[in-house]
Amino acid sequence: MNRPMGGLLLLLALVAPAQEIKSLKALDALESKASERVNVTLDANLLQMATKFLSQDDSDEAKVKKAVSKLKGVYVRGFEFEKEGAYSKADVDAIRKELKTPDWSRIVDTFSKKDGESAEVYLHLTKGQVTGLAVLVAGPKELTVVNLVGSIDIEELSDLGGKFGIPEMERKKAPAQPKAQQKD
Repeated sequence: MNRPMGGLLLLLALVAPAQEIKSLKALDALESKASERVNVTLDANLLQMATKFLSQDDSDEAKVKKAVSKLKGVYVRGFEFEKEGAYSKADVDAIRKELKTPDWSRIVDTFSKKDGESAEVYLHLTKGQVTGLAVLVAGPKELTVVNLVGSIDIEELSDLGGKFGIPEMERKKAPAQPKAQQKD
């Protein structure tokens, strides 16, 4: 699925833990309408089982294993459709409604008139701690919702790129300051 803006926001959004979105299952009704679909449902037990295949001797795999150990679940629902209008605003609004409670805060909201695509990122807070993350990307022919459940930090999450249905994330390092600008 090609989502330039959605992909970028998805990567930006994968920086925090999440609270499970209960209405994800309601999207399963879209499967029969979709020409392509992604359905990732990994609870804590499945995530832990999957990490048994990762080596502690390989530093990259060890990082992934550490990050996954803090997750309680990874949930992704993605649909691509042949024609516009295959899903309704009500399908998206069901997710948005669940995310409009006092504990959820929308931190990113984008819309492109040119592409007709929107992307939203929400965080769930409990007693000042981030306990939830949801990403909602909607376009004329596609709809994707990502929900991560569990505690994780930014660096650890980026190590999960390419695993468990989470897209690869390119990490850019800050450019080095010229020696004349560096402070001693």
